[in-house]
Amino acid sequence: MSKLAKKVALVTGGSRGIGAAIAKRLAADGASVAITYAKDADAASAVVKAIEQSGGKAVAIQADSADTKAVQAAVEKAFTTFGRLDVLVNNAGTAIPKPFEETPIDEMDRVIDINVRGVLVATQTALKHIGEGGRIIMIGSCVGERVVAPGLVAYSATKGAVKMFAQGLSREVGSRGITVNNVQPGPIDTDLNPAAGDWAVPQKAATGLGRYGTVEEVAALVSFVAGPESSYITGANLTVDGGTNA
Repeated sequence: MSKLAKKVALVTGGSRGIGAAIAKRLAADGASVAITYAKDADAASAVVKAIEQSGGKAVAIQADSADTKAVQAAVEKAFTTFGRLDVLVNNAGTAIPKPFEETPIDEMDRVIDINVRGVLVATQTALKHIGEGGRIIMIGSCVGERVVAPGLVAYSATKGAVKMFAQGLSREVGSRGITVNNVQPGPIDTDLNPAAGDWAVPQKAATGLGRYGTVEEVAALVSFVAGPESSYITGANLTVDGGTNA
């Protein structure tokens, strides 16, 4: 039997990149999966179709993670669609790289709204439904612990907040048999951060392995944290960054 059989997972921001890979991996491991997306319905539908063609169950829910009511409604829809909720992956996030002094307040607000408030709201709503053996997984960033390149000051601050949120929450819900962990990717090859071009050069140089990671490598770690073998891991910051923070 698949390790996530009969489980239901919600992956925020699951229409592309790391989120899409996580959704597909959790489905491959037996979970029914709901994903949220902000704008690109076609990309979200493609993820759902790929899961269904592989024999899995999935649904896409439109919800901008900066919109509190939309996030709450998405969590509730995931629960009502599948009748339960076991795993929440707070993957939705955004970055607007530029020097801090040149960053407009409205851009900082959006980064904070999606990366921090959206995570808090989704988690608070999901906790009404997640029970014994449940998993709450943050997708943080290695820059939440160590910033190796300029231009990510506000973003790194939000990921540092997510790190501490995971640690603190793990203490509150541990007695309910729910684990809370923070997966921290390093440079991962996606359309938002491709492993080519000028910006990729310093990121590769900062790693110990000298390369970008793949979305599948992040998804594999998330799948492990979501599964039964990780039952004694909670409040942890699990970095998958090719040695960037070594």
